[in-house]
Amino acid sequence: MSLLSENVIPGDLGKIFSTNAREQSDLERIKNRILSLKGIKDVKINHDVFPIELTIYTSALVKINDIEDKVQITGFHAIPKKLI
Repeated sequence: MSLLSENVIPGDLGKIFSTNAREQSDLERIKNRILSLKGIKDVKINHDVFPIELTIYTSALVKINDIEDKVQITGFHAIPKKLI
């Protein structure tokens, strides 16, 4: 695998993840879990698409597996979208 496929790199573009959560309370719980990771700067929730997307912005290199593990604790999944 590569640096880009295994990590979220710092910057203004962020990394998009799809989630199977639908309720606002569940999405907020997921957002708070992700924000608790070191290096996470912001999480934006996009309700206008299906499945709902989370855009994660970082200030440091963060492993995708760490994000997935944090979300799985809530009983939901976060799947990274493929590289272009």
